[in-house]
Amino acid sequence: MSCGLRAGYIVVLLCSMMWIAQGDDGIGNRPERVEAFRDAGSGLFIHWSLDSQLGSVISHSLVGASQDYAERYFNELPGTFNPNRFDPEEWAVLAKLAGFKYVVFTAKHHSGFCMFHTATSEFSIEHTPYKKDITGELVAAFRKHGLAIGFYYSPDDFYFLHKQRKLISRRGRGATPPENPELMKYDQQQLRELLTKYGPIDIMFLDGPAEGLRELCWKLQPNIVITRGAMETPEQVTPGIPLPGAWEGNLTMGTQWQYKPTNERYKSGTQLIETLIETHAKGGNLLLNIGPKPNGELPIEQESLLRELALWNFVNGEALREVRPWVVTNEENIWFTKRKDGDTVYAFVTKTPWKWGDPMTFTLRSVSATVKTRISVLGQNDKVLEYRPDVTPRTAWRQDENGLHITAIRAQRLYNDRTWPNPVVLKITHAKPGLIPPVVVTTGARWDTSKQAAVLTGELKSLGDADSVQVGFQYRRHRSVIELYEKEEPWRTTEPRALTNPGSFTIEVNELAKGRTYDVRALVKHPLITMYGADVQVSVPK
Repeated sequence: MSCGLRAGYIVVLLCSMMWIAQGDDGIGNRPERVEAFRDAGSGLFIHWSLDSQLGSVISHSLVGASQDYAERYFNELPGTFNPNRFDPEEWAVLAKLAGFKYVVFTAKHHSGFCMFHTATSEFSIEHTPYKKDITGELVAAFRKHGLAIGFYYSPDDFYFLHKQRKLISRRGRGATPPENPELMKYDQQQLRELLTKYGPIDIMFLDGPAEGLRELCWKLQPNIVITRGAMETPEQVTPGIPLPGAWEGNLTMGTQWQYKPTNERYKSGTQLIETLIETHAKGGNLLLNIGPKPNGELPIEQESLLRELALWNFVNGEALREVRPWVVTNEENIWFTKRKDGDTVYAFVTKTPWKWGDPMTFTLRSVSATVKTRISVLGQNDKVLEYRPDVTPRTAWRQDENGLHITAIRAQRLYNDRTWPNPVVLKITHAKPGLIPPVVVTTGARWDTSKQAAVLTGELKSLGDADSVQVGFQYRRHRSVIELYEKEEPWRTTEPRALTNPGSFTIEVNELAKGRTYDVRALVKHPLITMYGADVQVSVPK
């Protein structure tokens, strides 16, 4: 009998290298530094440049812009950019409270405007009314408060292309360093400045062609970890299953990376916390973005969301520090992490209204208690329920063949009205796996013109501890880069097929719309849990 649980599984593909490890030549991300990066877990992304004055998308308004627009952008905007209310220490304190362990700052975005003092260009913060080195000020403040330092750097440079009288583009001929030797030399000079002026830099995010630049970074600072440019960095989406090796998701609070004064739609604090949890459950780091106002202040909406994260982190941050994925990522709305070097498991109860003072009971299939197990609600002592001396809010549990049954009371009052919309975390010590999950891989998806159908292929690698499982596929319309901010369609599921042994399977789907691309993933239904393969795409011709 199926319990309707869903989860992801940690599939390590030994034949796939998703991040660039250090080679015999000493060039690459050092494994011990990557481990430290994974231990850090979450970082604060800061997108900020001179066009924050306009409230526009950062840099990209220059692509396709008229000559007049570009001239005014490059020549007039620097003269009015004056973030005289910039207080990096205030940002650093708030970032630390919110649980971030590192910062990644836009030293230079695609426009080419440098938020640091540079000898390579007059298009920089030094040539504005502010004049001071914002990057140096930020580095000093965040380092003082114990946060690791990272730089975002764009190999693209629209100002440089403009001076070369080339068409401003990110994909055109001669637009990128590999096709523009002068731009490559220019970028290398700027990276030398960034990696020699500010002391040890922990992280570099190269948002563009990284060849010839990442190698220089590793040469100048061998301990630096390069994220984008050397590992998977999914943007605005969380992968369906854990990616092999280290990876870093990056996410906006609203729809825009830079400050958007009007027409913005912010995510709720609960959504951000749930994304943070899901990312860690799948073995990734989360880089959450803010976009300061042009005067250097944080928008109140963003500060408020950071403080909501700060409260949640103050209670539950232990469950996201130095953790790795559990044997499954989740059972429906309960997500998991485990201590990196221990047998403590954290269960995050999401999307479940939990009234203060009322007991709630959960049954976990993937976690099994031992004689040494202790279970508690993270952040509270399980001894006192305010104003209710007749109640002892102690967590109770029992283990049987159907799973680990936990009854707990949310006893800590975080808001005056005793409501709390955000996930509650159960801490389970001395835990062991409660099942062996099956493993399924999506091996392909192609359009067969003769059949007018999509041919979907998968492979059941293991049945886990079940004698029989059901396999099938799910599919939905794929969102392109320009559709990332549109709502995702729900998955549609094919008819299941029973298997009693590992092996390949194929299913045809003939109801896909013409001219569209679809995401496809294999699935396997264990009697207790449903697992998924990685997403692949199939395009249907018009």
